[in-house]
Amino acid sequence: MNSLSLFKRASRCFDDYPSLAKLVVVCTISGGCYVAYADANGTGGAPPVLEEIKKKKVVVLGTGWAGTSFLKKLNNPSFDVQVISPRNYFAFTPLLPSVTCGTVEARSIVEPIRSIVRKKSIDISFWEAECFKIEAENKKVHCRPNSESSKNGKEEFVVDYDYLIIAMGARPNTFNTPGVVENCNFLKEVEDAQQIRQSVINSFEKASLPTFSDEERKRILHFVVVGGGPTGVEFAAELHDFVNEDLVKLYSAAKGFVKITLLEASDHILNVFDKRITAFAEEKFQRDGIDVKLGSMVVKVSDKEISTKVRGNDGEITTIPYGMVVWSTGNGTHPVIKDFMQQIGQSNRRALATDEWLRVEGCSTIYALGDCATVNQRKVMEDIAAIFKKADKDNSGTLTVKEFREVIKDICERYPQVELYLKNKKMRDIVDLLKMAKGDVAKEAIELNIEEFKKALSEVDSQMKNLPATAQVAAQQGTYLANCFNRMEEAEKNPEGPIRFREEGRHRFHPFRYKHFGQFAPLGGEQTAAQLPGDWVSIGQSSQWLWYSVYASKLVSWRTRVLVISDWTRRFVFGRDSSGI
Repeated sequence: MNSLSLFKRASRCFDDYPSLAKLVVVCTISGGCYVAYADANGTGGAPPVLEEIKKKKVVVLGTGWAGTSFLKKLNNPSFDVQVISPRNYFAFTPLLPSVTCGTVEARSIVEPIRSIVRKKSIDISFWEAECFKIEAENKKVHCRPNSESSKNGKEEFVVDYDYLIIAMGARPNTFNTPGVVENCNFLKEVEDAQQIRQSVINSFEKASLPTFSDEERKRILHFVVVGGGPTGVEFAAELHDFVNEDLVKLYSAAKGFVKITLLEASDHILNVFDKRITAFAEEKFQRDGIDVKLGSMVVKVSDKEISTKVRGNDGEITTIPYGMVVWSTGNGTHPVIKDFMQQIGQSNRRALATDEWLRVEGCSTIYALGDCATVNQRKVMEDIAAIFKKADKDNSGTLTVKEFREVIKDICERYPQVELYLKNKKMRDIVDLLKMAKGDVAKEAIELNIEEFKKALSEVDSQMKNLPATAQVAAQQGTYLANCFNRMEEAEKNPEGPIRFREEGRHRFHPFRYKHFGQFAPLGGEQTAAQLPGDWVSIGQSSQWLWYSVYASKLVSWRTRVLVISDWTRRFVFGRDSSGI
């Protein structure tokens, strides 16, 4: 029976049974919806009208932590999702340093995106391509296939969108240092880790040849790590274990020539960690023979030497011979993001600025998450007059404790720095803050005018901090945004967010809030430093096993969990794979 005859029968039903007031027939055809609506009034009437309801098209750029978390949690069937990324897999990046030294195999930390999306009950498709231009005004993205995916790599195409999710991550930040791109290895992608692994093995093979002098062997086997952050420290620790536990047994001629140097421009490594962890890491590296050079800023890299300027040394330039350099100094901006930022007036920033709902500022249908973006938390003092007016319901010109308490929940949700300020000042209640501004007055009798209110909240914005560029943040942002899209229709009718202080009503959604679950810093030799919520610090082998268990549980599928655990077991029994393949 075709769809037309079905609707004819429905029309006759209206004529034969006028008691039927209304009837709505919905059928799904090729991913869209057709709705037939008839008002049965017993007069016969015209045939039903067909109206196509198209799904909103969501384009997701990137398959990293943010993009993949969004795809895994999205379950709203009213969206047609198109994923575009130059790589067709998700990579568990915290284990990339382990891949560089054969502790874990590359295939064990990747999950094909198609395997993830095929399990979804909604319309999601994937194209392996690179976005090179975003047109916000016309709601289009320009893409080209990977060179490996096409014959000449120049077939460009354009994709329209209703909503755009930018989750492209970041590229290594070279600070425009001469020679870095040409001579250094990076550690951002699986391919980078595999290349580093091959380079390490090649260095040992080369140094074993009889054609080199001892001086040349020292240079070839000098491995330099630039950047004392978590990635650089973990790689240096992994490399140290790989060399001392596995490679020196296989390359006896190279023993005694290996050196690992860690260059850090600031005063300490692992600056984002507790000072106890920083001190322990520096002491352990010193015991292990890893040369940590603090206050050393790289100014140039040639094919055989790296030049540094040591702070406090009158700007003197020091050259260090090396065999391999791994550059790990933070995140830079992709060219397509830079171009897009110029379009929307954000050219002076390092990352896309979004509001607390992850919308790109100035673009209501574009969202950005992960390393390519930063949440621009609004300051309390920007809205202080609007907050005061909203709280002062009786328009008396003063704010009582009762009036303030009625809006404090919305204030703390909209401006989380208020709650953080109270916590840091060890204040039990927001009234303590008001009392401090008013003076020695009984709490119930406190009434503040606008100037006193400004004084009470004047230091609150000093607590604002940017979120760290970590996998943990990106994953939480992807999950948050998916939940917003899942409830988009419902939230349009019944907004669930905090009060709009400058307008009427409420925001559609609660703003994004990052919840920190702790961080790890593997330091080699089965020693790991863990910093968990509540300022709890643990260092040692117990933390190493906690690191194993946490990372195993965070892998995206049972396949990757089994493979990683198998790799760890193989390493304990047989040692690391030193084939370099």
